[in-house]
Amino acid sequence: MVIESVNNERIKEIRKLKEKKHRDKEKKFLVEGEHLALEAYKSGNLETLIICDGYDYDMDVNKIFVTKDVIKSISELETPYNVIGICNIKENDEIGNKVLLLDNIQDPGNLGTIIRSAVAFNVDTIVLNNKSVDLYNSKVLRAAQGNNFYINIIRKDLIEFVSLLKKDGYKIYSTNVNNGNDVKNVKTNEKYAIIMGNEGNGVSADLQDLSDFNIYITMNDKCESLNVAVATSIILYELNK
Repeated sequence: MVIESVNNERIKEIRKLKEKKHRDKEKKFLVEGEHLALEAYKSGNLETLIICDGYDYDMDVNKIFVTKDVIKSISELETPYNVIGICNIKENDEIGNKVLLLDNIQDPGNLGTIIRSAVAFNVDTIVLNNKSVDLYNSKVLRAAQGNNFYINIIRKDLIEFVSLLKKDGYKIYSTNVNNGNDVKNVKTNEKYAIIMGNEGNGVSADLQDLSDFNIYITMNDKCESLNVAVATSIILYELNK
């Protein structure tokens, strides 16, 4: 059976997943394209495939076949892919020894890039504060390129969470060019967390006060600052050596 109407009740329910409040309620989100759907499938997060009539994909999950008009009504892209995946939101309370804390990251492209770098450099868990961009924003997911399925990502109040980490023996590193240590010279504790701040304002003062060490990246004086995703990638690379 092929669903032909954009007003089909099942399709209307799926379309609601484009809104954060419905994603939070249903604990599900959408990914677009074969690559992201395959990454979701390999990681065990894929629940259902919505497939344009005339195509099929070798994934053992529930499949809904629809017309081009229907898939276009679900997609957020100007030129939709032929497949959209419905994925389950999963969170794990076991955070591991290497933690990345993100304080008010706003740009979805930055968050997606940070996720890719965190996976590349063996971070165990990313913790977003409540003011950061939604993890399941479609632009974040496209920028992450499926790496969000291979790292634990949770959302917490960072002030409370950092206090808990310190009690549990984690050393807290915060990015700050003032009175900091060149990241190349930093020797990490076995259990540590790195705080990266907002694109415009950096790490908030309250979190700076909770930090054990300030770190920075030495660079040419002609460059005032780095994009937060670039800076995060460099710091994670250096601390992963």
